Amino acid sequence: MALLTKDAILAAQDIKTVDVECPEWGGTVRIKAPNGFERDEFEQMITKRKGKDVTTDLRNVRARTVARFAVDENGTRMFTDQEAGALGQKSAAALDRCFTAWLDLAGLSEKEMEEVAENLEGGQSDGCITG
Repeated sequence: MALLTKDAILAAQDIKTVDVECPEWGGTVRIKAPNGFERDEFEQMITKRKGKDVTTDLRNVRARTVARFAVDENGTRMFTDQEAGALGQKSAAALDRCFTAWLDLAGLSEKEMEEVAENLEGGQSDGCITG
């Protein structure tokens, strides 16, 4: 492989999407991979710090993630963070398929997701992700 230049790296079109069939909703949802900043932001989103105590907040994590990474045909985000609560009232099966697709795009398995939570907390976990 050729050694990349800074310009080549910055010009690379490397953010993938995947279309997820959601029959519960009557169609397909497009999920976008996170960029580096968004992945770090996600890890911060699930981590709550109070002084030296760090816990993982996995409440509604599937809907919060889908709200951030479901995009329309133009790649524009479909939901706001404030709409994650309403999205969390929708089908758990559909949300889970979209979330699992996002984990794959982000390069995270559910086991790795648990490890991220443990690493961010220093090993203290108050929740886990289940498939």
